[in-house]
Amino acid sequence: MVSALYIHIPFCVSKCRYCSFSSFAGLNGLYDRYLLNVKKEMDQISAGCCKKMELQTVFLGGGTPTVLDPERLVNLLDHAEKLFGFAFDAEISVEANPGTVDGRALELLRQGGFDRLSLGVQSFSADELAMLGRCHSPMEADAAFKAARSAGFTNISLDLMYGLPGQTIESWRTTLITALTLEPEHLSMYQLTVEEGTPFGDLLASGKLELPDEDTVVAMDELNLELCGEAGLEMYEISNFSRPGYRCRHNINYWQNNEYHAAGAGAVSFSSGVREKRFDDPREYCRRVEAGDTVITEREELTLEASFRETVVMGLRMMDGVERECLVARFGLDPERYYGEVLEKLVAQQLVELTPTHLKVTPAGRLYSNIILAELV
Repeated sequence: MVSALYIHIPFCVSKCRYCSFSSFAGLNGLYDRYLLNVKKEMDQISAGCCKKMELQTVFLGGGTPTVLDPERLVNLLDHAEKLFGFAFDAEISVEANPGTVDGRALELLRQGGFDRLSLGVQSFSADELAMLGRCHSPMEADAAFKAARSAGFTNISLDLMYGLPGQTIESWRTTLITALTLEPEHLSMYQLTVEEGTPFGDLLASGKLELPDEDTVVAMDELNLELCGEAGLEMYEISNFSRPGYRCRHNINYWQNNEYHAAGAGAVSFSSGVREKRFDDPREYCRRVEAGDTVITEREELTLEASFRETVVMGLRMMDGVERECLVARFGLDPERYYGEVLEKLVAQQLVELTPTHLKVTPAGRLYSNIILAELV
């Protein structure tokens, strides 16, 4: 049964130059109409559930959810709780841009039921933030974190990006040390991926975007392990580090390829072996909900073997890997027998480790994760 819910808020103050997500600036007049239609979609999801299970995790992402005032976000969360119910220890996350929150807003969010805050800092360098098109400063990021602590948030994650144009190992070290000095419970650190259709994608295609070379990025990866380890944050997934007890349960549900509800423009859900994506444009999304039309623009029904492979590949993102017994119970397939010589080769190269209970990527194989996953997909 489904125990996770993702709600997408597609609004932003401005569109960042690297962003390929479903996010739109300048649609302030659509806020209330959009929220009303998200509630309607959640009503439909709830009504379609044969068996209901209290939600273990809820995640409001974007976009930038906190371009909406906290009262609207709390009202949306209250609606979800009435429909689905929350477990007593549910993890309730909300993403925030440091430039869109203050002490009062954070207090209202915390009092309204959000207990995990994900701050999209990306960098503590003013030049790098300007280059990315972010709408906050390093001082605002620092102030937002401290205000969140004062508001009662005891589970704060910082999102950071590395491998940025013009970024050096030293500038990345400065950002990482600054972040660790704040003592967050969780860090998500993503290497920049330049996507087609973004301003960065256009610059790269025209030869006007210079990225750090592979050796520099590898050195940044090694620095992440070193400094986070010294600060007491353990790497539990390719891009994520946490203190004990603070792993992101919502994202682990994704990486284990378990089911999840989703509502809102651009949101993706997965249930009963079917993955569905909603229309990106919030205006189109609203029109369709109001007209009683489907909001689904893409639908993929996975075969058992495709779902098995996807579960293995997603699970190998985590340092714990995938549990063989769980794979057999869920799919009737064991990775050793299924992959055969392909897996034997990866084991012989010491890129993956196959134990009687688990399949996981080795520390040596971590730098070659993309190659490993491509072999197993």
